[in-house]
Formats: sequence, C-alpha cells, structure tokens
Amino acid sequence: MSVLRLKLPTDPRWVNIVEKNIEEILTDHAWCEQKAATNAITIITNNSEHQDLVQDLLALAKEEIDHFEQVHNIIIKRGLKLGRERKDDYVNELYQYMKKSSNGSRVSSLVERLLFSAMIEARSCERFKVLSENIQDEELSQFYRDLMESEAGHYTTFITYARKYGTGIDVEKRWREWIEFEASIIENYGKSETIHG
Repeated sequence: MSVLRLKLPTDPRWVNIVEKNIEEILTDHAWCEQKAATNAITIITNNSEHQDLVQDLLALAKEEIDHFEQVHNIIIKRGLKLGRERKDDYVNELYQYMKKSSNGSRVSSLVERLLFSAMIEARSCERFKVLSENIQDEELSQFYRDLMESEAGHYTTFITYARKYGTGIDVEKRWREWIEFEASIIENYGKSETIHG
C-alpha cells in the first residue's frame, strides 16, 4: 500500500468490529459505491470539455455501480437487508477541506475534486486490503481482495487527471497536503463497522 502514500495504516482490530455486524458494513459499503458513481458523474457534468476524462469517468461510474450491485447481491444471498444510506463523517471532513482548498477557479475546483476522489479511493483500497487479509469470512475475504485492485486503479485515474489538467497548480504539493490532512483526521476513525468509520 506504500504506492498510496497513506500516512496512517488501519489497525487490523477494526475488522473485529466489522465482523460483529456484517449487515452494517455491507450496507455502508453499498452506499459508498453509489456515492463514488455519483461523484464521477458530477465531475463529468462540470468538466465535459475534457473528452478523455469523460470517457474514463463514465467507465469508472459504471464500475462503481457494478460494485454496488455486487454488494447488494451478497446482501440478498445472505438474507440481509440493504439499510438506508449512511452518513459518512470521514468523507464529509474531506469534502469540507476540498471546498476550503479551491481558489474558485475551474482548474482549481477540478484538481481539488480529483484529489478528494483519489484520497477516498486510496483509503477505501487500504481498508479493503485490511478486510481481505483479516476477515474470517472466506467469501468476503476474496471479494475485498478483488475490489482492492479496482479501487487502486480508480485512485490512479483521479491522480493522473489532476496532473494532466492542473495547469498552473503544483499538484504534487497539493497531494502531499491532502495526505497530511487525511492523516490528521483518520486517527479519529476505525472504531465502527463502516468502510471509513
């Protein structure tokens, strides 16, 4: 996971919390995938002049919806129910930081949105890795191992486009600042049965 450059790894004991309420983690995960698809569509809507970005994020949005469906199918198969959408305090903190960080220009707004997206994908990827390596449920272990690779690809997509379209912005410096900010808030999480909780 060093490629993701996250500063603070998730304590594997978080998986013990998750295992006590599989329905909750699956519900939360399903809604995370839905929000990821919606986020990709929002970026497309606001930056439709970038044809390559539109094409890649359409593919990414379809993949996220496919993941939503896969999680929902696991929920159905296990006789569980998809609960209501969950509030994600971690993502909300990142969102506030994104809004505060943009200087109001279209380029800055795009770069910050892409780095916000990359950060969520990086942490989700890391959490999926921890789940795949520590959860006792073999089906879910394999499922999260497969998803981990996909999330790593999404992270790369967002970072690549931030670099490509971040004209006049030191994207590497901004990404380092995002990593520092994420490290300052993630230590408050890892205590509930949610993907980012």
